Amino acid sequence: MRVIQKSQFQLGEVAIAHIQIDARSRDDIPAILKGLQLIYTQEETRKKLFDLLEGSIESKADKTVGRPGMDLWRIFVLATLKEGLNCDFDRLQELANQHKTLREMLGHSDWADQTVYALQTLVDNVSLLSPQVLVEISQLVVETGHEVAKKKPGDALRGRCDSFVVETDVHYPTDTNLLWDAMRTLIRVTGQACENYGVRGWRQYHYHSRQLKQQFRKTQKQRYSNSKKPEKQQRKREQVHQHYRDYLQQAKLLCEKVQATLPALAERGGLLEVETLRHYSVHAYRQIDQIERRVLQGQTIPHQEKVFSLFEPHTRWLCKGKAGVPVELGVAVCVLEDQYQFILHHRILWQETDDQLTVPMVKDTQARFPDLNQCSFDRAFYTPANRQALDELLAHTVMPKKGRLSQADQDREYSEAFRKARHQHAAVESCINNLEHRGLDRCRSYGKKGFERSVALSILAYNLHRLGLILQKNEKARLAKQARRDARLRLAA
Repeated sequence: MRVIQKSQFQLGEVAIAHIQIDARSRDDIPAILKGLQLIYTQEETRKKLFDLLEGSIESKADKTVGRPGMDLWRIFVLATLKEGLNCDFDRLQELANQHKTLREMLGHSDWADQTVYALQTLVDNVSLLSPQVLVEISQLVVETGHEVAKKKPGDALRGRCDSFVVETDVHYPTDTNLLWDAMRTLIRVTGQACENYGVRGWRQYHYHSRQLKQQFRKTQKQRYSNSKKPEKQQRKREQVHQHYRDYLQQAKLLCEKVQATLPALAERGGLLEVETLRHYSVHAYRQIDQIERRVLQGQTIPHQEKVFSLFEPHTRWLCKGKAGVPVELGVAVCVLEDQYQFILHHRILWQETDDQLTVPMVKDTQARFPDLNQCSFDRAFYTPANRQALDELLAHTVMPKKGRLSQADQDREYSEAFRKARHQHAAVESCINNLEHRGLDRCRSYGKKGFERSVALSILAYNLHRLGLILQKNEKARLAKQARRDARLRLAA
């Protein structure tokens, strides 16, 4: 059973609207809590938020019966704080149990409530929010932020759009270590399944794993000769190839042994383990084939045949052309920011490129925020069709053309409005850098669904942090004005 928030106050509990948050603090926690406080204290916004949270938990269990689970409001606060600080669950546990202001935001009193959050409780609950609901809540935060930033209804929104790579939590992929990933998983799952279901033949699976790892390490250390003498080069090449043959031969024998064990496991009821073994067997045989073709036969493996992670298969090999960063392993994410520094919309580029999502990105943003009438891009988003389509959607399209400029293009790109928007476009890099400090430097969530949730939650935390900064700025201005007024009264007295 889950509730959004307990309706009965505890003895000593402070109402969220009355929590004192330091406006002068430069840390991230007060800014995020300030944004959460405003969302909560506005009655209409709070109702919309609670309606969204009620449908956010991805669980088939009945939410109306059973033992009480963590309140949805507490899950929401802890999830946004974790991504907003880019911290791990150990630090989140320490903050949830010891940070006074955060505990007040969670609905705990100072002395009467001795609730302590276990680490596993946080791990299980914080990852329950669905990405779709997080996107809706982020839109709610942006709309509230526009009101705080004094945006009048109907005022135009000027957007800045760019993409960046969110790295996945993977090691650098090579043929040999990807084969080792597949084989160690096959050996471990097969050995444990045989122990559980009483199937013979894998008593020494730890020994098989050590033996294969030794051969993997030997193969990994092999290097071709740099000698100018052909006979030395040939001798060293044969030595390297022999190590690869030994490694592949050992892997093939173990793969065949795994395949021979599958019928026995299936008869004993280990259908889940059988499915897992078949999945990783496909990876193992693919890597064996690619190593034989690339190393022993001298072929070039086409890029579309390569897999860069067995455990995060959505990982892509991306070359963004950045200085000192030739290759990034992850997935690109496109964000669109407005002049108030709120992120209006984002999109994950699973297989797309920048120029393929330019028009859909603007259309989706305008569906949520119809006031968007200008957007700037860099050259990677340019195609003639894109610029023509955006000219119909936007009042001002700021998109530099690739290649040589015609006279009409020069007149357009050298105009005062175009150049001013181009200068302002660079601010989107600050937004991207801020997102990397909100958990999008490297995504440590597992799987494609976890990646979507992490991106949506980080953007929500970014928007809440931005809202809190605006509130802190207004509060500091009010306090400074009050201090000047008090000083004048003291002088007059």
